[in-house]
Amino acid sequence: MRKLLLGTTALAAAATLSANALADVSISGYYEWKYQSRSSTVAASDGTSMGVDSEIKFTLSNKTDSGLDIKMAVEMTSDDAETTSIDESSLSIAGGFGRIVLGSDDNAADNYAIDAEDVVGEEIQATGTDTLSLSDTDLETTGDANKITYHVPAMGGLKAGISYTDNGTNSTTGDQDSIEIGAQYTIDAGGASITLGGATRNTEQVSGTVDKESSNVGVSITSGNITAKVAQATYEATNADEEANGVGVKFKISDAMSLGAYTVKVEDSTGTTDEEYTNTGAEVTYAIASGLTAYFNISDYDYKTGAGTGAGTTADSGTVSKLTIKAKF
Repeated sequence: MRKLLLGTTALAAAATLSANALADVSISGYYEWKYQSRSSTVAASDGTSMGVDSEIKFTLSNKTDSGLDIKMAVEMTSDDAETTSIDESSLSIAGGFGRIVLGSDDNAADNYAIDAEDVVGEEIQATGTDTLSLSDTDLETTGDANKITYHVPAMGGLKAGISYTDNGTNSTTGDQDSIEIGAQYTIDAGGASITLGGATRNTEQVSGTVDKESSNVGVSITSGNITAKVAQATYEATNADEEANGVGVKFKISDAMSLGAYTVKVEDSTGTTDEEYTNTGAEVTYAIASGLTAYFNISDYDYKTGAGTGAGTTADSGTVSKLTIKAKF
């Protein structure tokens, strides 16, 4: 009897330890299939194409004895014919002090910047404008580089965060350390929700060269079924002085359908490039079923190289249309 009691107690203790050690695990993902048609003044860009974009996300979360919420997130691209790799991987620690994120994840500037093209789910950006760093009103950032980010606790309608990226020990060439800061403030006025957002990025360069600096300011207003966004972004670096301005509007027609439209203009006025890029587009979104959505986009663009010697060598203009079928899991 004593042996049975001891054995039962040991099994119960082992089960309890196992239960406490196990984290909550969730798996999500999406798969996009795309068909695109492009009419371009550049013969090499003219024609049709198909593409896919997919991702699987693994999230493990747990709560410590001291009350901290810890989470590990790994996002893996899974495009068989194109690329398969780890897109983002991070550890977050949250409590009354706010939230700290360590690893490869979105930076604070990305989290809080307001982009006029966010009124659509599937943007279309024409290739061939690679000498421009800005393609819309979202600021130029360090992306998913390995970093440390701190988000302050929500205070009323205010949200804010700061990121620090160490770009390595090589201090003689390329990007050095980066600081990125973003914030949003939301208020309700007359039944409308108004969000003011701003973000900035500074990346030090080696002595004798211009630091990379980018900023974004914007406002998003939602009233009933209508959302409007107005935003501006800037980017400065060696031989770059870019400014982007844009406006976007989204109208929810029904629970299943919405219509969005935007227009953005980007200019580089350094004198060595003098480029200009405009992009005006629209999107119809239709929810086919729960977790299955169709997007139809059309975009009219115009890229001018300008007279500067550092600009792109080929001017381009045309129209791009795209059909996207997206499934979320």
